[in-house]
Amino acid sequence: MAEQRIPITGELYILESDLSERFIHSGGPGGQNVNKVSTGVQLKYNPRAAQTLPWHIIAKVEKLAGRRLNAAGEILIQATSYRTQERNRENARARLVALIAEAAKPPPPKRRPTRPSLGAKRRRMDSKTKRGTVKKLRGRVDSSD
Repeated sequence: MAEQRIPITGELYILESDLSERFIHSGGPGGQNVNKVSTGVQLKYNPRAAQTLPWHIIAKVEKLAGRRLNAAGEILIQATSYRTQERNRENARARLVALIAEAAKPPPPKRRPTRPSLGAKRRRMDSKTKRGTVKKLRGRVDSSD
């Protein structure tokens, strides 16, 4: 039986066996049920131990993870927004997939600086000259007439 793959992009995927989940009590709505049932999910994923991602993406994932990356090199995602275990589990996995997909995006192309055309420079200088003459004409009026 083949391992279950979780797709990230066209060719990228992670294996379900590389994920580790732990269910925890979660606060929020739910009434008395909140104190009895562990509906929150802690999802752990170690990108270095998993062998489905290229190194350049692993480095970017770890950088993007920020505080979610622990000392063991695992990305820890905690989901406690929903009342059911299944929806929290889906939410945590979706957040992990979004993080890896963001790291897989290619960098934007470098900006090529452009220069203004000769016509644009002339128009700019002409408008500055006109504005300067308008300001010169605002001087004091000579009453020696």
